[in-house]
Order: sequence, then structure tokens, then C-alpha cells
Amino acid sequence: MSIVTVQLGQCGNQIGHEVFNAICADVHGTHGLCSKKENESYHDACMERFFREEESEVPVARAVLVDMEPKVISQTLSIAARSGCWKYDDRSHFCQKQGSGNNWANGYSVHGPRHKEAIMNLVQKEAEKCDRLSGFFTIMSMAGGTGSGLGAFVTRCLRDAFPTSFILNHVIWPYGTGEVIVQNYNSVLTLSHLYQSSDALLVHENDVIHKICAQLMNIKQISFRDVNQVIAHQLGSVFQPSYTAEGGSCYSRNPLGDLMETLVPHPEFKMLGLRNIPQMPENSLAYSTFSWPGLLKHLRQMLIANAKMEEGIDWQVRPPRPGFSIPSSHPTNKPLHFNTSIANLVILRGKDMHSVDLGSFRDPSLYTSWLNPQDAFNAWKTPRAFNKYEKSASLVSNSQFLLKPLDNVVGKAWNMFASKAYIHQYTRFGIEEEDFLDSFTALEQVISSYTLL
Repeated sequence: MSIVTVQLGQCGNQIGHEVFNAICADVHGTHGLCSKKENESYHDACMERFFREEESEVPVARAVLVDMEPKVISQTLSIAARSGCWKYDDRSHFCQKQGSGNNWANGYSVHGPRHKEAIMNLVQKEAEKCDRLSGFFTIMSMAGGTGSGLGAFVTRCLRDAFPTSFILNHVIWPYGTGEVIVQNYNSVLTLSHLYQSSDALLVHENDVIHKICAQLMNIKQISFRDVNQVIAHQLGSVFQPSYTAEGGSCYSRNPLGDLMETLVPHPEFKMLGLRNIPQMPENSLAYSTFSWPGLLKHLRQMLIANAKMEEGIDWQVRPPRPGFSIPSSHPTNKPLHFNTSIANLVILRGKDMHSVDLGSFRDPSLYTSWLNPQDAFNAWKTPRAFNKYEKSASLVSNSQFLLKPLDNVVGKAWNMFASKAYIHQYTRFGIEEEDFLDSFTALEQVISSYTLL
């Protein structure tokens, strides 16, 4: 089944381009470390998922590009075409001459309704070119105006037009120090609206990826492209084909559906986080060896201590002892900093992955009490190595990982709202104070639900 990617705003278009690059590089790489037959079925599954073959023989990305300014889209189209490996469809993009001015309301209430028909026509055409549609993968930032405001509007339209298709929103969480003065408003409005339309939100935090670039990739002067390439690598490590059943013989047919089924058991809990190890500069790979027990020990501790990368993990954090039951009204008695999960998915890629013991991820103390740990944990595997890494492991987790950043953003936005700062910029585009209050209420409910796990 195929995924249609919808790239929204500058951030969404730049990351989308890197994602298709990473997927293409992986498929055409000579580093598969597996049989020819295995490699061919991996190649075919990936191509069906992300690209369509045309007469030109250059694969065409199943994507729609949307921005309110033309510059980024024209750059993205030409760089992809020059690569010779893949390209975008020249007719699958929509742009205008003026942006959204970092104003969520402008994107959601003005640009969205004005251009709805043109954008949804492009999406419809792209969807019709899929033999079987798994769903939509949207990529957007929360801080600006087009990605966030128009992105939330387009997501709502996707839900109306394709009520039975899966929608996964990939959301970039802004730098804590701030890129835009009203980024917390934009973030609150985006998240609360996506929560109504989306099946799940896969979140990457800019601060975390920046740290990975600096500390793991040893990049001295970090550019947006560096950050986007790390994000693309992590996304590829999840979306490239893998076997979802033990000893499976054919690759997962419905990537988005399988992801939702394993990770989103309840519509109140839709926040997904992603960790991927190992990550290092390419020139260090030749000198590095990894064992599965070592990788998984790190990955499990990253999960329970809520560490976002394999350096600087707090090894003191331990799960609660069995029988250490707490009345649900006192969630604070949990061990300090312990990150409780609803559901986890581990994806292993590379050699000897069938012999791996994943028992430590099935430990009931990692999970909330209302789900059977057997249902809460899943593992997907493939002997096909990913992007030059002989062995790599990814963890997609529905857990409390975002509580602190979410609480932070809502708190900062509320402080500005209480003093009526910048509200007039939103009301002139039709977003009233009641809309803000509804968004705050919705997110307070999400925070409360995750806190009580």
C-alpha cells in the first residue's frame, strides 16, 4: 500500500525532500548485507510505498508540496530533479506569492479556505494514482504560520475527504529559546486542532536533534540541512519496509495502519516519539562494531529515563518494583523521572536480528496498568541493513516523553494570553479568544491524561 506525503510550509518541504533522499539512498545502496532476493522484495515494497514508476524511469515521489511562498518549493523541485535518483511531479505543488507571516490564524482562516479546492485537488489526484492507499503523512512545523495554520486546516480537510484513511502528522517542535515571538500560541493552536483530525502525531524536537548533530554527529556549525538529515534518517528507519510478524515472509502491506494499530490503542493518547541508535558520522562507521544486547540495553534505558539520545543517559532511573502499586490518585509516587509507556514498537534492521532477546521491553512495570504488556509491545524486524548501519534499532513510543515540553509551551502561551499579548493579530483573522480557550482546555486534558498514566 502507498503513502501520500503532504509537505507543508518551508520546514515541511525541506524535511520531506531529505526523507525521500534518505529512502532513495538506502534502497540503491550496496550495503544491504542480505540475500539478493531479500534485497529485491525490500526494494519493491519501498518503491510501492513512496514512489511511482513512470516512463522516464526516474521514480516520482508520491507527494504534494504546499507553501505560501514560491522560493523553497522551486529549490526543492530542482534539487530533487538534479539528483537523477528520483524527482517530484512537476504538477503536484501549490504555492502563492505571499507567506502567512508566522501567523497561525492567517494560515488557518485565510489561506486555508481560499486555496482549499486547489490543494485538495492535488491531493485527490495523487491519491488516485495509488493502487491501494494506506493514508497520508503530513510534515509541518508548529512555530510558523503556513506549516502550522494551513497544515492544521489541510489535515482537517484530509479527514473530511478521506474518512477511512490513516493520517499521521509529523510535527517539528520549535526551539525552546524561540524562533518566533508567537510560537507558543501557534503551537497550542496547531496541536489542539491536529488532535481532533489526526490518528497520531509523531513529534521531533528541534533542540534534541540539534544536540544529536553536535554531540553524536560531531558537526561544528549546524545548519538546518544537518538537522533535517538526522530527522529524515530517523523517519526512514521507521517507514522503510520491515516484517511485522515473527518469521514473516512478506513485508508489511499497510505501514500507517500497522503503526496505528500497535501504538495508538486509545484516541486520548496520540503523541508518538522516535529514537534511533546508533547515530554517528559516516566516516566513523567503519571503525565501529555494535552488539544487539548493547544497543537494546541503551535503547531501553533511553525509554525509561526519557533520554533522547544514547549519550548522557541517566542510568539511575529504574522501573517501579513489581507489587509497588500506587493509588491512581497519587501518580507522583512513581520513581523520579520514570517515563511510563502506553505502547512501544521496536524496529530492528541488520544481521542476526532473529536471535535478539526483547524480553526487557515486555516488562509490565514499563507500561500503564490498563493495557496487557503483551499488547503494549511489538517488534518489527528485517535482515536488510539500513543506510550503511550494519545493525540499527528504532523505538517508536507512545509515552510521557512530551509532558515537560508540552506543559512548558502551554504555560508560556497562557502567560501571554493572560496579558492579552498579540491577541489582536489573531482576532483580525477570525480566531477569537474563545478559540484560544478551547485549545488550552483540549491540551490541559491531554497533559492530565498522560500525567495519570
